[in-house]
Amino acid sequence: MTSVSAGPDANDSGELDTEHVLDGAQAGRAAVRGSLLRSVGYTAGLGLSLISAPLLTRHLGTVSFGRYVAVTALVTVVGGLTEGGLNSIAVREYSGHDGGQRRQVMSDLVGIRVALSFVAGLFAIGFAAALGYSGTLVLGTALAVAGLMLQGFQTLLGTSLQGEMRFGWITALELVRQVVSVILIVTLVLLGSSLLPFFGIPIAAAAATLVVTVAVTRRLISLRPTLHPRRWWPLVRDTLPFAAAIAVSVLYFRVGVLAMSVLASGHQAGYFAASFRVIEVLVGVPPLIASTAFPILARAVAQGDEPRLHYGAERLVEGTLVLGTAISVFLVLGAKPVIDVLGGSEYAKSVPVLRIQGLALTANCVAISAGYVLLSLREHRAILLANATALLASVLLAVLLIPPFAAQGGAIAVVLAEASLAVAMLLRLARLRPALRRVYFRRPPVIVALGALSCTVALVPGMPAVGATAAGLLLFTLLLWATGHLPPELRELLVGLRRGGSEGSDD
Repeated sequence: MTSVSAGPDANDSGELDTEHVLDGAQAGRAAVRGSLLRSVGYTAGLGLSLISAPLLTRHLGTVSFGRYVAVTALVTVVGGLTEGGLNSIAVREYSGHDGGQRRQVMSDLVGIRVALSFVAGLFAIGFAAALGYSGTLVLGTALAVAGLMLQGFQTLLGTSLQGEMRFGWITALELVRQVVSVILIVTLVLLGSSLLPFFGIPIAAAAATLVVTVAVTRRLISLRPTLHPRRWWPLVRDTLPFAAAIAVSVLYFRVGVLAMSVLASGHQAGYFAASFRVIEVLVGVPPLIASTAFPILARAVAQGDEPRLHYGAERLVEGTLVLGTAISVFLVLGAKPVIDVLGGSEYAKSVPVLRIQGLALTANCVAISAGYVLLSLREHRAILLANATALLASVLLAVLLIPPFAAQGGAIAVVLAEASLAVAMLLRLARLRPALRRVYFRRPPVIVALGALSCTVALVPGMPAVGATAAGLLLFTLLLWATGHLPPELRELLVGLRRGGSEGSDD
C-alpha cells in the first residue's frame, strides 16, 4: 500500500519525523486526498454491507434483529463510556509531539486502552444481566465485548498512521474489517445459524485487522503498553472531561434504541432498529472527513498558528455541513429503496422513520467537525457540556415522544437531540473565535435551505424514488455552485474532472 504522502524520515534517535508532513503546504492537499480516499473506501464498505445487511435482517426477522441491534448498541455504549476518546487524544498527542516524548505518551495511551477495555467488558456483561436479558443475549454481549476490545486496541495503534497522513493504509484496514464481517455474516446466514454466533463476528474481523495493523505500525509506535498508573494520571486528568464527553455522546446517540426496547412494542423497536442501522452506518462518514484534517488543526494549535487554524476550521465545518445536508437529501428522497434493499416489505413502516431520522445527519456532520476543532483547542469541558445537553434532550424527548408516536417519535427525538448538540458546539466556537461567527451562523442556514429546496423534486408526479433521489442530489449540487456555497475543494475537483474529460475526448 502506498501512502498519500512521502514516507516518513528517521531522525538521529531512530524516531520517525513527520514535521515535514504536517507543517508543509502539502498537508492540506494530503488531507483533501485522504478525505476522498477514505470516503471512497467507506462507500466500498457500504457496497459490501448491501450484500450482508439484507440477508441478516431477513434471516433474523424483526424481533430477533431488534434484539441484535439492542445488544450491539449496549456494547457500543459501554465501550464509549470507557473509551475516553483515546483515539482522538492519541492523534492530537502524536501530531503535537516528536521523538522520545511522542513514544512515551503513545505507550502510556496503549496501556490505558488495555485497562479501560477490560473494565468495559466486565461492565457490559454485568449490565446486560441486570437488564434481564436472556442467557443467549448475555453470552452474545460477552462475545461482542471481546470484539470491541480487539478493535479498540487496533484502532489506537492505527492513530499513528493518521498522524503520518497515511490514509491509504487506514482505508485498507477498514476494508479488511468490513470484508471479513461480510463474509462471516453471509456464511452464517447460508448455514441457517441462530442469533448467538452473529455476535462473535467482530472478534474475527478485529483480529484480522489487528494482524495487518501491527505489521504496518511497528516502526511508528511502540506496541507494548506501559503499565504506570502514576504516569497515566496527568494525561487522564487533562483529558477526563473529554473522556466524559465521548461517553455521553455515545450514550445519547443510542438512547433511542434502548428507549424503544422498553417503551414500544417489539415490532416498533424493529422498525426503528432498521432505520437506526442505516443512520449508524452513515454517521461514520463525518468523522472520516473531519479526522483527516484533525492532525493539521492540532499541529496549528501546538505551534500557535492562528491563521492556519481559522482557515482549517472554516473549511472543515462548511464542508461537512454540505456533506451532511447531501446525506439528508439522499435519505429523505431515497428512504423507500434503501429500506426495500435492507429489509423488504416486512420493514415498510421503517420508511417514514428513516425519512425523519435522516435529517439528523445534517446536524451530526456539523457537530462532529466543530467538536474536532474544539478538541484541537483543548476545550474538553465545552465538548462535555454540549454532549450533556444533547443527552438530556434525548432522554426527555424519547420519554415524551415514543409512547404516543412509537418509532417515528423516537426518530424525531434523535433529530432534535442532534440539532441541540450542533448549536451548542457552534455557539462555543463562535465565542472562542469571533472571526468565525459570520461564517458559522450566516452560511449554514442557506445551505440547509438549499437542501430543503432540493427535496421538492419528490413532488413531481410519477417520478420513481430512485430517480427523485438522483435528481435531488444533482439539484442540490447545482444550487450550491450557483450560490457560491460549494466548498472550494469540491469545486476544484469537479473542474479538474471536467477538464480531464475534455482532454481525453480531444485525444
